[in-house]
Amino acid sequence: MEEIYRKARAKINLSLDVVGKREDNYHNIESIFQKINLYDELYISKTQTNGIEIKTNVEELSSQDNIIYKTYQLLKERYKEITGVQVRLKKKIPMQAGLAGGSTDCASFLFGMNQLFDLKLSKAELEKIGKSLGADVVPCFYNTVKGEGIGEIITPIYTSLKYYLVIIKPKICCNTKEAFKKIDEQRNMKQSNNSNKIKEALEQNQLEIVANHLYNVFEEVIEEKELIETIKKELIQEGAVRKFDDWNRFLCVWNI
Repeated sequence: MEEIYRKARAKINLSLDVVGKREDNYHNIESIFQKINLYDELYISKTQTNGIEIKTNVEELSSQDNIIYKTYQLLKERYKEITGVQVRLKKKIPMQAGLAGGSTDCASFLFGMNQLFDLKLSKAELEKIGKSLGADVVPCFYNTVKGEGIGEIITPIYTSLKYYLVIIKPKICCNTKEAFKKIDEQRNMKQSNNSNKIKEALEQNQLEIVANHLYNVFEEVIEEKELIETIKKELIQEGAVRKFDDWNRFLCVWNI
């Protein structure tokens, strides 16, 4: 086998609560992660070199700051059978959109390298490597999960619920580090704690209950909250499922 093709699917947070700050300055969260059918494409092929070359349609991602480059360096140090590779990355997932574009690329690259070089790494071993590379990497190994800790404590969710999802990426960016800082400053902020309710609703294929309990704590501190509210109202007018007494919690979906 000389080349591997992988789809790196984006994820959304159906719920996200920050439940505390840790001594290592990371934050413990509680979230429902859902993969969606928006994906980057990775072509990973062996080369005769001794390094990695990344070719991509997004110029800034071809640098050594790319998490794929860091993942390759880590694997190369641990597994001597790994030779040079070329990665062709077709980027479709918007950047700085909370869709885990970098993390899902990392997860797919790990799976691809494991297969390409027949490393025989177990799922647990891949997760351990993924955890060392980023908090959102491990949830990207799964379709639907409840994530706790920094995202690495995983409870798989088994559901057959299907729905159409509308994603809108305004021309704004949410700096995650700054958002966490603002949350830390608002010590008495009330959060939803809805993750278990959404988990149960997904397992029971109850779309409206899912929609009724959606929540993302970052909306409480984002500067462009008024813009987000306007977008929500327009989507709801077009028929989105939502909680009728709360504009802050809705899912723009249509039943299949």
